[in-house]
Amino acid sequence: MKQIITSLLETDMYKLSMGQAIYHLYPGYKTTWSFKCRNKDVHFTEEMVEEIKKQIRAYCNLHFTPDELEYIDKIKWVKGSYVDFLERWQPRFDDFTINTDAECGLSIETRGTWLNTSMYEIPVLAIVNEVYFRMAYDYAELIASFRERTDKKIQALISGEYKIGRFSEFGLRRRLSAEAQEYVVAELVKHNPEYVDSLCVGTSNVYLAKKFGITPVGTMAHEWLMCVGQGDHRHNPAYSNWYALNAWVKEYGILNGTALTDAITTDVFLKDFQLTFATLFTGVRHDSGDPFLWGDKMIRHYESLEIDPKTKTLLFSDSLNFERAHELNAYFRDRANVAFGIGTYLSNDTIVPALNIVMKTTACNGMDVAKISDTPGKGMCKNPAYIEYLQRCIDWRLQND
Repeated sequence: MKQIITSLLETDMYKLSMGQAIYHLYPGYKTTWSFKCRNKDVHFTEEMVEEIKKQIRAYCNLHFTPDELEYIDKIKWVKGSYVDFLERWQPRFDDFTINTDAECGLSIETRGTWLNTSMYEIPVLAIVNEVYFRMAYDYAELIASFRERTDKKIQALISGEYKIGRFSEFGLRRRLSAEAQEYVVAELVKHNPEYVDSLCVGTSNVYLAKKFGITPVGTMAHEWLMCVGQGDHRHNPAYSNWYALNAWVKEYGILNGTALTDAITTDVFLKDFQLTFATLFTGVRHDSGDPFLWGDKMIRHYESLEIDPKTKTLLFSDSLNFERAHELNAYFRDRANVAFGIGTYLSNDTIVPALNIVMKTTACNGMDVAKISDTPGKGMCKNPAYIEYLQRCIDWRLQND
């Protein structure tokens, strides 16, 4: 099989956003990441596992090129010290443990500095997806169905059947293949002038953003709130959001500011997202729970702080398709700025179901970390006792603070 990841820019933008802040504020933090396949009917063969190892080893031989570093350096919030670090940075295959010791037939764990292990998540998931779909199915049949479905979606935007406003492609981690993601991004951008009340403004894939001259989109992920908030034993984890948002502002000020609300539930997030943070951050991102209830809650919160919600962005990114984005845009567009990050629906819609795979932080500095989102079951932690402890901390704060 050809090499799948051919550039270190083939990662989601928020990895670079978090990477710079990790480099400057938490260079000594160490993390453990664990792979999980949530599809109960999927099994990775030994041949697939060997190919995945081969692909990850090839990825670990990559460096950022001068042209790629120049591109990163032009992003307005990127600092020269981080670009200098990336010039020397390379993935370490020794950080990986890959074997067949899992129910699905594939176990992947990474251990090392947060600076390193954070960068592995997205390329690893892209590799696992492409190896699986190329080896388990007739790939030519899959890519043909993918192109056909993509073309129909674009026609639905052109006809005005769906009017979704501003949206970005967020599908790298669960894409069918590099070929498929490049096709969908190229087609979405090419047809931008023809859409009725829709506009593809960017992609989370930095490599494709550079290639097609569009915006690389992404700020922070759950790992940021989990590691900053829970990776120091002196912190009460119910205050994870305050520690994480405060550190983000220390690094970026008013730049690069979309806050993720559901690491330990949105209700706890709002305890800390008071006037200063709500003013400094340009918006908030939804990633679990009912998006309509969440959006109403965020608008009420901004109004309670006497902030005009129309000056803030509600970014929706949880399991979206065009139909749901159309409904959300119609509901919220006159009350706030609305944007969408659409992933698997754009990058892996074929005649077979997409994989539901994740690579999550399970420990930071030798301590358990976890998320308790607005949707039960989306978290991932190896220690049930820690989940119970975190939930008790959350309950106490909601009842007493």
